[in-house]
Amino acid sequence: MTTPTYTAARYLGEHAFDVAQVERRAPGPGEVEVAPAYTGICGTDLHIAAGHMDARVTTPAVIGHETAGRVSAVGEGVTGWSVGDAVTVVPLRPDGTCSACRAGHGHVCEHMDFIGIDSPGALAQRWTVPANTLVALPDGVDLRTAALLEPTAVAVHDVRRSRLAAGECAVVVGGGPVGILIALVAAQAGADVLLVELDAARRALAEDLGLATVDPRETDVAELARARSGGSGAHVAFEVSGAQGGLDTAVSVLAVRGRLCQVGIHAQPRTIDLHRFFWRELELLGARLYQREDFSRAVELVASGDVPAERLISSVVPLDRVGEAFEALAGGGAVKVLVECQPADGGEQA
Repeated sequence: MTTPTYTAARYLGEHAFDVAQVERRAPGPGEVEVAPAYTGICGTDLHIAAGHMDARVTTPAVIGHETAGRVSAVGEGVTGWSVGDAVTVVPLRPDGTCSACRAGHGHVCEHMDFIGIDSPGALAQRWTVPANTLVALPDGVDLRTAALLEPTAVAVHDVRRSRLAAGECAVVVGGGPVGILIALVAAQAGADVLLVELDAARRALAEDLGLATVDPRETDVAELARARSGGSGAHVAFEVSGAQGGLDTAVSVLAVRGRLCQVGIHAQPRTIDLHRFFWRELELLGARLYQREDFSRAVELVASGDVPAERLISSVVPLDRVGEAFEALAGGGAVKVLVECQPADGGEQA
């Protein structure tokens, strides 16, 4: 009897990937198998590919966590889901017992299994996940667009964490996909938003989406923020760049009692002007991942078109050319690259 297999892209270490046949297993009790249609490549995936997370990722590793697809099999005891249902996945498996989980903050679990990093992910024709990680997609939502729901949920969480209110001035430092999504979500919340970005192509995309942008090399961003806010400065700054210069800019734009929402991942310790925090009574808020309510809100925003996430898609490549997706994103010219996980003819491996 032939063992069922499916095609998966695997990180092998040292920037190397292969595409291989992986043994397919039926979902166990409480699990659902998903057939990913599209999986997005993100900055974390680039860090993995560069070898920065080799101490955490066991090779060969099927990675990827930004996805949308359809249920392909349902395990024992699972109710409410049927084969063919369109879904996305909240790729978090907290332990449920640590102090963070007991306090209701499972998204920052002390022993988190981030599915797609710590356990197998969605760069594959099949992905088995706990049924409680699924989120239903409304009728009519394109699966390509839905692959951006995970980064949109990040943006929703960041804006919610910042306590941004309608009428406030918000400065977003860093115009990559998450930065643009934060700016769009903040604008939907009724804020006056300014996006700071060095790259001209990303500024052009943001402007085409209706966002105000600025090149910090040409304009005093702090002065511009004061002008846009009636002289006070930004009520909230989102630091998304992950660079020292971006952090400095984010601190400089804040009004008295402004809030700095730290989103970008800084691989090294940074210096920060703590005297300014003391003098102006500023707040520093960390923002990591998302909660289920953030996914629900992201679905609403994307399904309604209020956040046109599909406009961020730069290109789509097939699963058997996954290396091209990583090269395109690492090259800096793309905003969001998707991998099409199913064969073009709609077939699958036996």
